[in-house]
Amino acid sequence: MTKRAESKYKLDRRMGQNIWGRPKSPVNRREYGPGQHGQRRKGKMSDYGTQLRAKQKLKGYYGNISERQFRKYYAEAIRMKGDSGSNLVGLLERRLDAVVYRAKFVATVFAARQFVNHGHVNVNGRKVNIASYMVKPGDVVEVREKARELAIVLEATKLAERDVPDYYEVDHSKMTAKMTRVPTPTEVPYPVQMEPNLVIEFYSR
Repeated sequence: MTKRAESKYKLDRRMGQNIWGRPKSPVNRREYGPGQHGQRRKGKMSDYGTQLRAKQKLKGYYGNISERQFRKYYAEAIRMKGDSGSNLVGLLERRLDAVVYRAKFVATVFAARQFVNHGHVNVNGRKVNIASYMVKPGDVVEVREKARELAIVLEATKLAERDVPDYYEVDHSKMTAKMTRVPTPTEVPYPVQMEPNLVIEFYSR
């Protein structure tokens, strides 16, 4: 289990963007960075800085994945055929916690990771408690019966701030979700622009 080492909204402040599109983000009130000198941290960014920022943003969006694990996704993405940036996003979207989040079983990707770790999810009828488990197109992800009446689940399914993407078939009456295909980066409903190709360039240096 990856432990979150800092407040999730510090990433929003550091990037100057509402990474998850949440109404409570401090960026909605203060667009400058955190800390004593946050308002003065402006200026032209180097190519390295731009690539690093893209990596931090993408890694943070999926629940602040550890650097070690994120680098493994990069290594897998460049081994696969096709565009490496698209491959990277496809791998991230196939994470079980990402599927649980996209299906609106919980409100945030951080809650999704905890939800999976606590054993509330089945994949193809078998309990899976590993958030990084790779879901394949056609797999059926299901909230276990005992967890279906939890307040966080009932509240999340009614959230109006985001919709279930087209590459999922979700039935909230049965609390099941199926990924029909691996999405391309342009199909993923990121609240802010993500630049996976810059992430590939960062690791390729």
